[in-house]
Amino acid sequence: MRERLPLFAGVGLFVFAILSMSLFTVDQRQHALVFQLGEVKEQISEPGLHFKIPLIQNVRYFDKRILTLDTTEPERFITSEKKNVLVDLFVKWRIVDPKLYYISVGGDEARAKTRLEQTVNAGLREEFGKRTVHEVVSGERDRIMDDMRIKADQDSRKIGVQIVDVRLKRVDLPSEVSESVYRRMEAERKRVANELRSQGGAEAEKIKADADKQREVIIAEAYRQAQIVKGEGDAKASAIYAQAFGQSPEFYAFYRSLEAYRSSFKSKSDLMVVEPNAEFFKYLKGAGARSAPASDAAKGAKSTK
Repeated sequence: MRERLPLFAGVGLFVFAILSMSLFTVDQRQHALVFQLGEVKEQISEPGLHFKIPLIQNVRYFDKRILTLDTTEPERFITSEKKNVLVDLFVKWRIVDPKLYYISVGGDEARAKTRLEQTVNAGLREEFGKRTVHEVVSGERDRIMDDMRIKADQDSRKIGVQIVDVRLKRVDLPSEVSESVYRRMEAERKRVANELRSQGGAEAEKIKADADKQREVIIAEAYRQAQIVKGEGDAKASAIYAQAFGQSPEFYAFYRSLEAYRSSFKSKSDLMVVEPNAEFFKYLKGAGARSAPASDAAKGAKSTK
């Protein structure tokens, strides 16, 4: 019995080895393809423990999770206006038919991404070529992504892949175009600003001219009213003077002469060359004649005393 123990142990190890080579597990995040002599024999998508023929069959696993295709550099597309735009995008995809996926791209994820990238780029060129810059930037961006997802999914089904989502992360104009657009916008803003300034200057001049006109009209009207009032005042004053001096013409003549004397002899340096018998000295002569008898009477009174 002891002599057979090594034999039993060897048989047990062989059976264990055979069983370990025959059993394999499939994770819930994986697809599995069972190959027999290089040919796909079975496709397994359900998780669990499965069997295969050892040494004859082998298993290859493929990811069932959603994968991401992200562009490293923005792609250049042309709109219907013949303008270039730079587009940065990413694609969400997953393997739904591992057998077709293996047959189409040999199970190589890099080849699958290249195929998807070509499909998406071709579809985007078609979509962008039908729309303007405004539409692709904001107007119909969601519609472009939805249409692109549907078209890309239809093509990717041929290689056993489902397109879950297509997203445009950024849509920009090239730097040289952005610079020219900025310069054009700056020039347009300056033109509008200059136009508004000129209009404001014209309005200011118009307002100023109207204000000056109103000022002159007001001043003229005030001057006219002042002259009217002054004329009425002079007329009333003349009437009053005429009425007052009309009662005593001699006194009026004397008063006028006094005013003339006052105006003529304001300063000691005033000098007049007039004949002594002139009418101008009428009242001065009269004052001298009247003052002489008065002085003689005064002298007589003193001598009497």
